[in-house]
Amino acid sequence: MRILLSNDDGYFSPGIDALARALSAFAQVDVVAPERDRSGASNSLTLDRPLTVRTAANGYRYVNGTPTDCVHVAITGLLAQRPDLVVSGINDGANMGDDTIYSGTVAAAMEGFQLGVPAIAFSLAQKGYAHLDVAARVAGDLVRRLAPRLIAHPMLLNVNVPSVAENELGGVVVTRLGKRHAAEAVVEGRNPRGETVYWIGPAGSAKDAGPGTDFHALAQRQVAVTPLDVDLSAGPSMAQVRDWLGG
Repeated sequence: MRILLSNDDGYFSPGIDALARALSAFAQVDVVAPERDRSGASNSLTLDRPLTVRTAANGYRYVNGTPTDCVHVAITGLLAQRPDLVVSGINDGANMGDDTIYSGTVAAAMEGFQLGVPAIAFSLAQKGYAHLDVAARVAGDLVRRLAPRLIAHPMLLNVNVPSVAENELGGVVVTRLGKRHAAEAVVEGRNPRGETVYWIGPAGSAKDAGPGTDFHALAQRQVAVTPLDVDLSAGPSMAQVRDWLGG
């Protein structure tokens, strides 16, 4: 099995290195990741300049673009052989609920899925890579178990792993996305030139976090596996809009 591995934290991150080692135990792994941290890049593609691919001393290839660029370039031209699976992560911090809209980690996996390759995104709940070894073992086990089924029935999965010791894990559950409250206000400041600048404020706290959601699973120290659907059509609203348009 061939796996394309990417992320949004950069090719040098501890998360991608731990995941590469876990997956290499049973698969051929090609790493193509951003040259720097591109957290929050979402599904953006670089269309205003050419992209450069370089190779690090450890064999990882890195791109001066977004996570989506990395996967797109890899599948549509860089790799000699099409991957069987795209894996993204392990992200430094959770990607739950509304986070998935902005996440470069999820976007890298989604690009693979959009190009016809099943994909999984992995994130570690708390920033700082505490218990990264546990998350890598969980990720490796899930990929080994799910890959044959995903290859037969292509799907996009978003996985969040609690930052706890292995004996404290509460199992693996299938969840839906929860929802956060609105993000906090921007933080205003001044740069050295005296100009007003703005930092994007922190994400909102959990709002829809009841049983069945990814938020609830992480609170119970469970690994949350959430199947994602790329179709953004709001089916229930279609009849209402037709009515508004008189049709």
